[in-house]
Amino acid sequence: MTRARLTMQELIAQRRRAGFVGRGAERAAFRTNFDLPPEDERHRFLFHVHGNAGVGKTFLVREMEQLARDKGALTAYVDESVGSVLEAMAAISRQLGAQGCRFKELERLLAAHRERRHEAEAAVAGLEEEPEGPSAGSMVVARAGLAGLGMVPGAGAFAGVLDAAQLAQGADRLRARLSARLRSQEDVHLVMQPESVLTPVLLNELTDAAATAPWIVLFFDTYERTGPFLDGWLHEVMTGDRHGTLPATVVVVTAGQRPFDTARWGAFADFMTDVPLGPFTEAEARGLLAGKGVVAEPVVEEVLRLTGGLPVLVSTLAEQRPTDPDDIGDPSATAVERFLRWEQDPVRRSAALACALPRQLDMDVFRAAVDCQDGEADALFAWLRALPFVVDRGDRLHYHDLVRDAMLRMQRGRSPRGWAQQHSGLARKFGEWRAECEVGRGERELWTDESWRELRLAESYHLLCTQARAALPEVLRDFTAACDTDDATAARWARVLLDAGRDGDTEAVSRWGSELSRALTEGGVPAALDRLLSRAGLDAPAQAHARVVRGTALRRLGALEEALREYDRAVALDTGLARAYRGRSYARGELGDYEAAVDDLDHALALEPDSPSAHSVRGEYHRVLNHPDQALRDLDRGIELDPAHHFAWASRGAVHLTRGDLQAARADLDRSLDLNPDYTWALVRRARVWRGLGDPVRQLADLDRAVALQPDWPWGRCERGDALRNAGRVEESLRDYDHVLALDPDYASAHASRGAALAAVGRHEEAVTALDRAVRLNPAYTWALCRRAEAHLALGAIDLALTDADRACELSPDDERAGAVREQVRRAAGEPRPRP
Repeated sequence: MTRARLTMQELIAQRRRAGFVGRGAERAAFRTNFDLPPEDERHRFLFHVHGNAGVGKTFLVREMEQLARDKGALTAYVDESVGSVLEAMAAISRQLGAQGCRFKELERLLAAHRERRHEAEAAVAGLEEEPEGPSAGSMVVARAGLAGLGMVPGAGAFAGVLDAAQLAQGADRLRARLSARLRSQEDVHLVMQPESVLTPVLLNELTDAAATAPWIVLFFDTYERTGPFLDGWLHEVMTGDRHGTLPATVVVVTAGQRPFDTARWGAFADFMTDVPLGPFTEAEARGLLAGKGVVAEPVVEEVLRLTGGLPVLVSTLAEQRPTDPDDIGDPSATAVERFLRWEQDPVRRSAALACALPRQLDMDVFRAAVDCQDGEADALFAWLRALPFVVDRGDRLHYHDLVRDAMLRMQRGRSPRGWAQQHSGLARKFGEWRAECEVGRGERELWTDESWRELRLAESYHLLCTQARAALPEVLRDFTAACDTDDATAARWARVLLDAGRDGDTEAVSRWGSELSRALTEGGVPAALDRLLSRAGLDAPAQAHARVVRGTALRRLGALEEALREYDRAVALDTGLARAYRGRSYARGELGDYEAAVDDLDHALALEPDSPSAHSVRGEYHRVLNHPDQALRDLDRGIELDPAHHFAWASRGAVHLTRGDLQAARADLDRSLDLNPDYTWALVRRARVWRGLGDPVRQLADLDRAVALQPDWPWGRCERGDALRNAGRVEESLRDYDHVLALDPDYASAHASRGAALAAVGRHEEAVTALDRAVRLNPAYTWALCRRAEAHLALGAIDLALTDADRACELSPDDERAGAVREQVRRAAGEPRPRP
C-alpha cells in the first residue's frame, strides 16, 4: 500500500530538523537518557534548559521533543499560553489525548470545576448560620496561610493582613455553605482545593498512560513566565507523594531564562541535569552557515559580528544564503535589519514586518495583518511558518521575542503614524470577531468564554499600541471584569498591559501592567483592585463595579466587615447597581444579620425584579427568620422563574417541614433531589420528613447516602447519629458523634447528642461531661440542658437537675418537653406540682 504523502507541516518540520546545528552534547545527553532505565543512577528525571533570550532554548526543546518521540515517547508541551496550574493540566490532558491517551476523568473534573466555580456564588448565598462557630481544624488552616481556600486568588498572600480568627470563620462559612449546597463533597473540594483534587487524578492518568508507551516527556517552556505558579507544584509532584506518585518513566524538561531556584531544587541535583545555554561558539555558527551555503568569509564575519553567535539570529541570516560581500551594507545595521535587506522579495519583507505586530498568528490573523492577494496567502504563510525565528505551536505561530522586539522597534521608529494605523486596523478586525461572538449573549456569559476573552485581549493589546487616549481607561475597566472571572484571567489582563506598554514604548501603560501584576502576586484580587481604585481615576459606574468585585473577593476570604464597606461604597456610587445590593445582602447573611440582608435584596429586586436567585435567597433568609409566609412567596416566585433551581425547591421544602406540612415538604424535597440526586442538604432535610412520617428506614437511607457523599460533613453525620440513637443503635451513633468531634471539637450539637447516647446506655457521668461541654459552647441550648437535667437526676443530683430544668423552661417557656422534664425532676425532689 502506498504511503500517504507527507503534509506541508511535516515536510517543513523535517527540513528544519535536518538543518539543526549545534547543541550536540546537550542532544546526546538527552537521547542517551532514554537508554538508561529509571533504576539506573545515571538516569535523570529532570532537565532544565536555561539561558538568555536568543540562545535557542525553544529550538532545543522542540528538538528534544522530537528526539523523545523518536524513542516512542508520549509528549506534551506547555508554555506561557497557560496562566495557572489547572490550565497546565488541561494542556497536558489535551495533547496526550490527541496521541491516543485520553484523560477522561481529568477532563470531566476540569469541566466540573469550571461549572462549579460559577455555581459557588449562588451556593454560598443563603444557608442559615450554624451556631457552633469556627472549628479548631480551620483555625490551623488559617494560621498556616489559609491553604484550604484554593478558589480565592492571592489567599495565601492576603492572609497576612487579615485576622486569623476572621479568616478561619470565613473558611468555615464557605466550606459549610458549599458542603450543603453543591452536589457532593467532591464538588466542594473541587471548588476550594482544585489543585489538590486534580493533581492525584493527573498522576493516575499518567500512570495509566505509562502502560501504553515506554516514556512520557512533559516540556515546560518559557519557564521564566510560568515558573512562578508551576515551580512549587512541579517540585511537590516530583519529590513528594502527597498527591500520589509519578510513573518512573516520566521525564520533565523545563526551559527558561533563569537557573533553577537552588533553595527549592538544590538538594535534588542527583536526579536532574542542568543545561545552561550560551551563544553558539564560532565553530557552531560557522557550521550552521556552511550548512546553508554561506561560506564567503567577509559575509561570515559580518554575520558573526551582527548576531553575537545567538542561534536565532545566525539561523535567520543564514536562511537567506548571502554570498556577495558587497551586500553587507551599513555596518551599524542590526541583524534583523540585515535579514530584511537580504530578503529580496518586497512582499515577503512586508509580510515579515506586518506579522510581527500581533502577539500570535493563525491564518485568519495573517490575512488581517498582510495585504496580499488570496492566491498568495497560503504560500506566503507557509514561507513565514518556515522562518527560523517563527515558533510553530500547531494552531498558532509566535515570533521569537528577540526578533519580534527588534522588528517592532524598527516599525515604531520608522513611521509612528503607520504603526498606529496598522494596530488600529488589527484592533478593528479583532473587534469584529469579538462582536460576532457576542450575539445573543450576556456580559457575564462572555467572560466565561475563553475564545471571546482571547479576542478581547488581542483587541485590547492593539488598541493600547495605537496610543489612543481612550484605550487605557477601557482596558483598566476590563481588568475589573477579568478579576471577577478568575485569577488567571486577571493575570492575563495585567500581562497585556505590560506587553503593550513595552512594545508601544508607552510608560503609563507599562507602569500599570507592572503594578497590577505585582499586586496580584502579592495580595491577589483585593490588592490589585485597591491599587486600581486608588490611582486609575475611574468614573463612578466603573468604581462601583470595582468595589463590588473587590467586596466579593473579600467576602470569599472571610473579611466580611471590609467586604461590607466595599459594598457600601459601591451603593453610594451607583444606587442602581443591583449586584451591589445582592453582594451586601450575602455578606450580611453570612454575619447573621438577616433582617438587613432581606432589606438589601428588596432593593436588588426592585432593580431586577426577575432575578430567580435573588427571590430564592430572600426566601431562604425569610425561612431562617421564621417568616414562613414571606419565605413561601419568594420561593414560589424563584421556582416560577427558574424551575430547575434545586436550591429553591429544597428551601421551600424546609419551610413546609417547619410548618408541619410533611407531604408538601416531601414533594418539594423529592423534586430538588430529582434535579440534583447528590444534593446532601436536601437529603438531610428529607430525612427529617421521613422521621416526622414515622419511617425510620427511609430516614436512615437518606442519611446514609448523605454521609456517603460527604463523610466529613458534621451536620449530616450528626443527624445520622441522632437517627441511629433513636433507633436504639447507640454504639453506632457514638461512632458518628466521635467522627464529628474529631473533625470539629467545638461542635455543640455533637457533644449534646453524644451525652444523650451515653445516658441511654447508663453511662451517666460521661453523659454529664459531654453535656457540660455542649452547654459551655452554647449556654442557651435548651435541649442539652434538659438532657443534662435527666442525667443529673439519674445520678441523684437533684439540685443540679432542678437548676438545669428551671433554666431550660426560662429559656423556652413554651417548650412542652422542657416543662415535662422540670415536672419529672420536681416529683423526684418531692415538690408539689404547680397549680395550672
